[in-house]
Amino acid sequence: MNITTITTIVSYPASAYVVRCCSKHERHSKQQPNNIMINGTTLRSSAVKVVESVVASTTLDHSVVTVNGNNNGQRQNIPTKKQLVDPHRQGLMVEGGVGYRQTIVIRSYEVGPDKTATLESILNLLQETALNHVWMSGLLGDGFGATHGMIRNDLIWVVSRMQVLIDYYPIWGEVVEIDTWVGASGKNGMRRDWLIKSQATGHIFARATSTWVMMNRKTRRLSKMPEEVRDELVPWFIEKQAIEEEAPEKIVKLNKQAKYMNSDLKPKRSDLDMNQHVNNVKYVRWMLETIPDHVLENHQLSGITLEYRRECGSADIVESLCEPEEDEMVSNLMEQHYNTSLLNGLSLASSSAAEIINGGGVLTCIDQIQRPIRYTHLLQTKGEKQNDEIVRGRTSWKRKLSTMHLPPNTICGM
Repeated sequence: MNITTITTIVSYPASAYVVRCCSKHERHSKQQPNNIMINGTTLRSSAVKVVESVVASTTLDHSVVTVNGNNNGQRQNIPTKKQLVDPHRQGLMVEGGVGYRQTIVIRSYEVGPDKTATLESILNLLQETALNHVWMSGLLGDGFGATHGMIRNDLIWVVSRMQVLIDYYPIWGEVVEIDTWVGASGKNGMRRDWLIKSQATGHIFARATSTWVMMNRKTRRLSKMPEEVRDELVPWFIEKQAIEEEAPEKIVKLNKQAKYMNSDLKPKRSDLDMNQHVNNVKYVRWMLETIPDHVLENHQLSGITLEYRRECGSADIVESLCEPEEDEMVSNLMEQHYNTSLLNGLSLASSSAAEIINGGGVLTCIDQIQRPIRYTHLLQTKGEKQNDEIVRGRTSWKRKLSTMHLPPNTICGM
């Protein structure tokens, strides 16, 4: 079987294309390979012509975008037609051409002291792949993910709810694949989901889902979805979900009696996005700053849910409130007692020990016996007469494996 691995595709006229291989450069004009592999995905010979046409059109099917009177078309090269392969971003269309997959290497500035990707980095990657999906679709105008129909109606996207569940954090230098797709959410909303998985093993690191609605760019009020926008989006909808939720758990509103509080937070100019409001990742940073240090040192965030109420601008003063959902001291004592007594009590006759020996492994056992700690959060603006909610949140934390004091005779599966 003749397989050529494409790592970089350089645009040439339609009569020829260039494939850069790992070992040498090869120019193909008449003789075509039987199969090609892009980012670990093998395409059959029938798809070679499709890839060739995409490469040949890379410099042809792009729009000239004017922003604030500046012609940035030659710098942005926003496609005006659907693209199947994105050689510059290591991305390609999947799910029958309506989903998007991007291969990403975790970089040094995306990890924390423990060499694992930070939550902020993961959220930034989710945003980046979502925008790249719209970019590849040929629907992107000059807005922050807005379609051509949205721009004509002065509409922008705003997120109303987001949930991220993290089982494992990728480490520095690890190669991951991020899949993203969209679906319907009621009559006027859109759902966007993500899966982050290891390219080497296919193991899923994280899942995420979000709900988006439209807001008028000038009035800053929510808007119904115009029919021309609906016609743009519906062909891209996929009926599957990364996180199955029958009835989302409601997040209660905190008050001034919250156990932890950080006041007088002021957005910086660098916190604003292209829609001129504070970026969603900044909200998460403000929330996590209220988590006690002993929790941050010994635990990893395993889940976060955000419910957005209003946007935050550069002139707002923000308060961050945080309340544990149960007494932290009691929770920690219960966790330590539960882990130690269970692990010390393991015997060959116990079901837990049998599960470990039969292939579950110590990691599976630890995952099952951990008790997550949960916190409720609220970000609000400080006003003279009243405070306005920005976002409610809930975070779940599980104990880091390196900080769990396991007995020396703990049985470990291989």
